[in-house]
Amino acid sequence: MGADATFHRLNPYNFNLEKTMSAKPMLCSFKTCPWVQRAAIVLRAKNIEYDITYIDRNNRPDWFLKISPHAKVPVLRIGENDALFESNAIAEYLDETAAPQLHPADPVARARNRAWTDYVPTFASAISTTAYSDTEEEFTKRAAKIAEVFGKLNDALSKRGNDGPYFNGPKMSLVDAAYAPFLQRYTFMDRLRPLGIIEKFPYLKAWRDALLAAPAVKASTVANIEAAWQENMIINKRWLKQYVSDSVIGSGA
Repeated sequence: MGADATFHRLNPYNFNLEKTMSAKPMLCSFKTCPWVQRAAIVLRAKNIEYDITYIDRNNRPDWFLKISPHAKVPVLRIGENDALFESNAIAEYLDETAAPQLHPADPVARARNRAWTDYVPTFASAISTTAYSDTEEEFTKRAAKIAEVFGKLNDALSKRGNDGPYFNGPKMSLVDAAYAPFLQRYTFMDRLRPLGIIEKFPYLKAWRDALLAAPAVKASTVANIEAAWQENMIINKRWLKQYVSDSVIGSGA
């Protein structure tokens, strides 16, 4: 899955990635998890060969529970003895240990990138809670809050001081990898039940379009990710399920 990466020492820690990754790293995932996708985008952007193991969320194996304190994905297995959890920690680790570096070299720009990365849970929650609403009233109420988080990102993009198409300019960064999965999920939701929100934020819309067209993003999920995501609406009996075709049943298997 991807080309061999060129590794070099970007970090001050006393380990060597070439030795710890003598075997391909293994990413533990649920098939539609956006947080895992964040890690996968970084792996793809760095052309790191990796394996992926899909965990049954309803029957999480003992070996997985031993390496995932929260019993959540993603987890990145490195060699035989090391495992990392939490998508941000995994992304930062990969950026410190494998080329090309995705964080900007300038300390101020790097800190600004990390600050916006810290905003991802708020951004993600606005989208995910809307998608997983149980009623039309709940959906409408939650969707009304999306514009606020979209506006903040749109403002940041308008002031970034470059022409894009990514957050820092022509090269993908960890900020891009962090937001892409949730902008993709918004797009899936918008296709089922058009919201007309992102069109009000031209900088964010252009960023979304660039991210979803990026090779690292396109290669970061199962091929039928949208159908698998739609199937979740049916399985979880969410309000959006009424807009989903029965043809997607089985997509997440």
